[in-house]
Amino acid sequence: MSQMQCPNQEMNLGDCPCTYTSCSLRGKCCECLKSHLSRKELPACCFPPEVEKTYDRSFARFIATWS
Repeated sequence: MSQMQCPNQEMNLGDCPCTYTSCSLRGKCCECLKSHLSRKELPACCFPPEVEKTYDRSFARFIATWS
């Protein structure tokens, strides 16, 4: 996957709740979302911190969390 430069990356990093800090997509929200959706999951920003830390980013976990 070709990664593009993001003009908002530094600003996005300030709000990124992802605890996987070595990810090359941190702060590149469009690329992050595209990557997660390709694996049928959602990015960290869709979950509260206690759920995000489990790394279960499945649609089922999203529905269970917010139902």
